[in-house]
Amino acid sequence: MRPSTPAVLVLEDGRVFRGSAYGAIGETLGEAVFVTAMSGYQETLTDPSYHRQIVIQTAPHIGNTGVNTDDDESVRFWVAGYVVRDASRISSNWRSQGDLETRLTDSGIVGISGVDTRALTLHLRDKGAMRMGIFSGPAADAGEAELLDKVLASPRMAGARLAEEVSITEPTLVPAQGEARFRVAAVDLGIKSMTPQRLSERGIDVHVLPATTTFEQISQLGVDGVFFSNGPGDPATADAQVDLLRQVLAARIPFFGICFGNQLLGRALGFGTYKLPFGHRGINVPVLDRTTDKVEITSQNHGFAVDAPLEGETVAPHDADFGRVTVSHVCLNDDVVEGLQCLDIPAFSVQFHPEAAAGPHDSSYLFDRFIDLMSATSSPQA
Repeated sequence: MRPSTPAVLVLEDGRVFRGSAYGAIGETLGEAVFVTAMSGYQETLTDPSYHRQIVIQTAPHIGNTGVNTDDDESVRFWVAGYVVRDASRISSNWRSQGDLETRLTDSGIVGISGVDTRALTLHLRDKGAMRMGIFSGPAADAGEAELLDKVLASPRMAGARLAEEVSITEPTLVPAQGEARFRVAAVDLGIKSMTPQRLSERGIDVHVLPATTTFEQISQLGVDGVFFSNGPGDPATADAQVDLLRQVLAARIPFFGICFGNQLLGRALGFGTYKLPFGHRGINVPVLDRTTDKVEITSQNHGFAVDAPLEGETVAPHDADFGRVTVSHVCLNDDVVEGLQCLDIPAFSVQFHPEAAAGPHDSSYLFDRFIDLMSATSSPQA
């Protein structure tokens, strides 16, 4: 490892942690979020949902398995910054093709190591998510008051419209593996590469489309279903995507959404969304599937949630023609809405990540549930 360079971490409430530079030297600003996963740091770093967020790893030892070209969930590292306690000095894994710190440096990701991430995480759980800055090298020489001013001048996540910043700009096709059974339009709001792969494995031609896609463009594809992906930012800003989804629902095209897509289905139906105190981020979040009464351990990454009644059926507040809606999944940690099921139109969504990269495979059945929905309402592709 290179010689240690001092670094400082400053939270918007004025709390300061000191450590050593990890990755690129300089400064970065973003929302502080903590991830409770014990593994999968490469998938975390390449998840577009972490755009403009500084990730704190609660697992103490990071970097020991190195990095490779197979586990990326997108074309780049999206995190705004990175915080770890113990950065591994070596990479020891048969799949490793390089070390994490070198890739962080090459990607321009400013990070810090040697931080008491347990204390930092407990602070965020107590005080709530907040803005943060990491400063290393010459940037760390300024006084704490000056660094705090920079943090306080940075934008908040609430009100941030970010899906268009991480989405592809041109449509791409992920062809079905084997015989094509269905055709799906997957609107990229920050999609992870494993998601179209999971659909492709089930015989689906996946047309991955930009966040700016219109209903007319989807209609021209003659798809059997529409999928909305995960993604960053405040769902309250995604008016264009909500309008698109309402057209999909009105046309009775089968719909499946995950994470950001769940929040947008909530908005399309007429429910509100709100910012969680510190969000759900990790691969060990327990969720009850009310349709089966089974508990799933899920992979999650979100800071906003849908404000919908937890009990009973509700007529969609936006449009009664959308019919009845029920909350299908609930988080067992805090009773947050984790899924919506439309009872009179072919649409459902979940707040977590069934593609599980990284994470458990408890929820992979949801892709099959989407196929069942399309089978009941659409004609398979020839």
